[in-house]
Amino acid sequence: MDDTLTPRAAQDIFGDSDRTVAPVAAGERIDTLDFIRGLAVMGILAANIVAFGQPMDAYMYPAAFQTDPGDPGGWMWIAQFIVIDGKMRGLFTLLFGAGLYLFMEKAWARGATRWLQAWRLVILMVFGMIHFFFIWIGDILFYYALFGFVALACLRWGVKTQLWVGLGGYMLGVLFYTGLILPWLIVDTPVGESSPEMLEQRAGMIAEIDNTLAKGDVPNAAIASGDYPALVAHRITEQWNEPLMNALLFGFETLPLMLIGVALYRMGFFNGAFDRGKLLRWGWIGVIAGGLVHLGIGMAVKAGGFSFYGTLAGFIGLSPLPRLWMVLGMAALLVAYAPGATGWLGERVRAAGRAAFTNYLGTSVVMMFVFHGWALGLFGQLNRPQLYIVVALTWVLMLAWSKPWLDRYRYGPLEWLWRCLTYRTVFPLSR
Repeated sequence: MDDTLTPRAAQDIFGDSDRTVAPVAAGERIDTLDFIRGLAVMGILAANIVAFGQPMDAYMYPAAFQTDPGDPGGWMWIAQFIVIDGKMRGLFTLLFGAGLYLFMEKAWARGATRWLQAWRLVILMVFGMIHFFFIWIGDILFYYALFGFVALACLRWGVKTQLWVGLGGYMLGVLFYTGLILPWLIVDTPVGESSPEMLEQRAGMIAEIDNTLAKGDVPNAAIASGDYPALVAHRITEQWNEPLMNALLFGFETLPLMLIGVALYRMGFFNGAFDRGKLLRWGWIGVIAGGLVHLGIGMAVKAGGFSFYGTLAGFIGLSPLPRLWMVLGMAALLVAYAPGATGWLGERVRAAGRAAFTNYLGTSVVMMFVFHGWALGLFGQLNRPQLYIVVALTWVLMLAWSKPWLDRYRYGPLEWLWRCLTYRTVFPLSR
């Protein structure tokens, strides 16, 4: 997630060996990108913590908790649904698109081609596969890299084309995701009683809930017991296709947001070209309007007793459109407020953003030590408030190490490794 180039000259390894890639000064970084990226990588942990510490199905469906969720009335579920879920991933995706163009903008200026970025995405895809099979199945890097290839082919488009194709593609996704509320309509509403065929379909869908939850029994037991070889073997033999399935599910969101991120970067959105008053006005409109719609969806899910298909409809079927308003609104507010965040906390958030790749993968490793049976063994034992305590402690760790490390070293550990693999050159790490 580092958007600069190299600390010294490096040859273009894709056929332009007579050209070099020059150093990039620290001042060339866009501070706002680092700040937003730092908050996003912290927020992603808050979004994922239930899926780290409980069965993956508990991410949406509270009844999948292996202990009492500790959330009377489901108000914490609703609060997370409004503020966190999908929003941090959305911000991260916007920034990924902006980073794609920023990297290529500097690469083009130094004579490199898009093959350099393509190779970089191949490496990211490999990181994603390692993450999925050996660390945590909630990986996003694989499909980021996959759709990054498509976005890469669109980088030479006009900025208006990128923006409108991104927005249009997202709206197609809204229509696609809305179709996923059909199971909820059949199972949880009178629609499922409208005919004998519907009643039969409803019975099949209800039976499928148990089958879906049962698919997690083997990996959940392996995590709880600490049987790491069995866990990896299951992922390789039974869950190998999930990265592609996730890409298909989230593609209508991921690629459009990447293109919107590219367009916003080129329009100067992240570096002060937009009027601050308008950013604040439209940012708050987006966040408040989107938040109110999310609240309405959350209350409807609560009224239905947080049913399996009700939570699925809320998360995937009904929230994409107001989520876009909130993601863009949050981005506008963060761009407006970031320059004023100059204190010690703001600097540490920026440092976490500069090391976002390390923090993202490193968090997954830390969660293994917290939850796997071969370590602390807390999988399935913590309720939602206790899981949030784990989030807070991990945020402290993230903020504590990032700035001292970057004061001494040029890059985060994985940012440095990604850079070295990209250019097939060992770059100096220490300052």
